[in-house]
Amino acid sequence: MDFYEKDALAKGFKAVAGIDEAGRGPLAGPVVAAAVIFFSIPPEELGIRDSKTLSPSKREFLAFEIHKKAAGVGIGIVWPDEIDAINIHRATLKAMKLSVASLEIPPDLLLIDGSFPIDSQLCQRPIVSGDSLSVSIAAASIIAKTTRDKIMDAYHLIFPQYNFPSNKGYGTKEHIDALRTYGLSGIHRKSFRRVKE
Repeated sequence: MDFYEKDALAKGFKAVAGIDEAGRGPLAGPVVAAAVIFFSIPPEELGIRDSKTLSPSKREFLAFEIHKKAAGVGIGIVWPDEIDAINIHRATLKAMKLSVASLEIPPDLLLIDGSFPIDSQLCQRPIVSGDSLSVSIAAASIIAKTTRDKIMDAYHLIFPQYNFPSNKGYGTKEHIDALRTYGLSGIHRKSFRRVKE
């Protein structure tokens, strides 16, 4: 999980940021990206890995540990109205760019989960399935996921009929049934096909 970080450090990079997102697929809520820089690689036994493979309680524990051990953590958020305006792909790349911009320590290399670079002059290395191959990308996936989950839990206080704590905005049967019953909320992505239907 630390091959890409060690390779970058061996090539002279000093501040390597892993970047990942959460929330490309949901029908409601923002897309959230995170950027994480480690100056010393966390021990493997800590268990940092792709957030999708972790329980919610383990993600919360690791998010706390990542904030303690990381040299820098940045978060970028793009909200539903802008997702509808520019499309989810561009919104995801913008959230990633915003997460890098919010780092207090400027990175000199970006390890990005996926196939696409972001709009930046910094050196970049997109890595397909990077959240399972790079510890800093995996850490970013955990921060992005826990941050977005908290946002969706907060939206539940405004829109309880959709049960966002359970579905986080994804298109579960319960969520689709609620859409049919109550219509759209202010945070639904109107450009998404299943929402239009």
